[in-house]
Amino acid sequence: MPSLKEIKNRIASVQSTRKITSAMKMVASSKLHHAQVAIQNMLPYENLLEHILKSFLLSAPEDAKTILSTERKELKAVALVVYSSNSSLCGGYNNNVIRMMQKAIDGYKAQGISNITIYPIGRKVAEKVRKLSYKPAGDFIELADKPNAADCKSIAEELTKKYMNHEVDKVELIYHHFKSAGSQVLTRRTFLPIDLSTENIGAYNDRDLSSNMATAKAQAYLRENGRQRNQASDEPKAFLDDFIVEPDLMTVLKSLIPKLLDLMIYTALLDSNASEHAARMVAMQTATDNADELLKDLNLEYNKSRQTAITNELLDIVGGSVNN
Repeated sequence: MPSLKEIKNRIASVQSTRKITSAMKMVASSKLHHAQVAIQNMLPYENLLEHILKSFLLSAPEDAKTILSTERKELKAVALVVYSSNSSLCGGYNNNVIRMMQKAIDGYKAQGISNITIYPIGRKVAEKVRKLSYKPAGDFIELADKPNAADCKSIAEELTKKYMNHEVDKVELIYHHFKSAGSQVLTRRTFLPIDLSTENIGAYNDRDLSSNMATAKAQAYLRENGRQRNQASDEPKAFLDDFIVEPDLMTVLKSLIPKLLDLMIYTALLDSNASEHAARMVAMQTATDNADELLKDLNLEYNKSRQTAITNELLDIVGGSVNN
C-alpha cells in the first residue's frame, strides 16, 4: 500500500496535468471558434458559386463536357491530397487520416498502379510519407496551421495542369469533413475528374457552425430544442429555359470550373483545420474528465490511508496507557 507522501505527490502530479489539459481544451475551443468563423465567411461565396453553376448546368446541353469532367478509362498515375495536423494531442485524428491514405495506396497498388504522388498538407502526414518512402509533391506544412486561399489555388492549378497534360489520371482528397463540433467525418473525395452532376452539388454543405459544444449530451440538447443550424437544401432551379452564353459555352465553363476546383481545395483545408481543433478539444476534455475521476479516487484513498494511520496511532496510545 502506498504511503501518504506517495499519494500526496501523485495527487499534485495529476492536478498539474489537469491544469495543462484544461488550458489546452480552452485554447482548442478558441481556435475552433476562429476556424468556424473562417468557414462561415467562405460559405456565401461557396453557395453563390454552386447556385450559379448548378443553374447553368441544368439549362446547358447534355454534351457540354470538358476535359476535366471526362473520366479516364485507364489509370496510370494518381495524386492524393492528404490533410493532417502539424501537432498531436488530438485523439485519433491523424492516425485515421494516415490509415485511410495507406488504404487508398494499397488499393491502387493492387490495381497495378504504382505511380502515386502525394500532396501532404500537415507535418504528421508529411513525416509518414517520408518514413514510408512515398513520393511527396512538395512541402505544405505551414498551410495546415495558416489556411491560405492563394496557396490552395496554386495547388489546384498545378493538379489541373497535370491532369490536362495526362501526368495524372485521377486526383483524390482525403480529409476530415467538419459537420459539427462533435462530429467530423473522415472523407475520401474525388477531385479530378470533377463531378458536374447537379445531384451532388451542395452535398457537403451540411455543417453546423452554431456551437462549440462537443459532448454528446450537449449535441442532443441542441437537437431537441431546435438550436442547431438547419442547413436548408438549395434545390437547383432552372430559372431560365435558355441561356444566352457569351462568348461561348466552353469559355464560361473554363472560367467557372477552375473557381470550383480552387474552392474544393480551400474548403477541404478549412474543414480539416476546424476538425483538428474540435478533435483536440474533445481529447483534452476527455483527459480533464479522467483527471477529475483519478483525483476523486486518489483523494478517497488518501483519506482512507490517513484515517487508518490516525486509528493506528490512537490504538498505540491506548495500548500504551493500558500497559502502564
